[in-house]
Amino acid sequence: MAKENTAHWRLDRRISLAVLLQLMVLVSLILGSWVNLQRRLDSFQHDVTTLLANQKESQQKLERLSNQGLSCEYRLQAVERRLGDTVTTTIR
Repeated sequence: MAKENTAHWRLDRRISLAVLLQLMVLVSLILGSWVNLQRRLDSFQHDVTTLLANQKESQQKLERLSNQGLSCEYRLQAVERRLGDTVTTTIR
């Protein structure tokens, strides 16, 4: 009796050099992308920190200008009162 030739799938455990090189290229691309992403995130963090610092500085300048505006408004009202008192005193 002849041996029955049945088709069985067998896993070939050999890895060719081409597959190994492809895996190394893939890993290096992933690693390079990760490093590039980290660098961009650092740059983004620096930009956000700078933006927040500039916003804080602008807020302080606006508060200072607001206070100066109020001060000038009070001075102007005082001058107007004095002028009004002077005019009414002169008219009498």
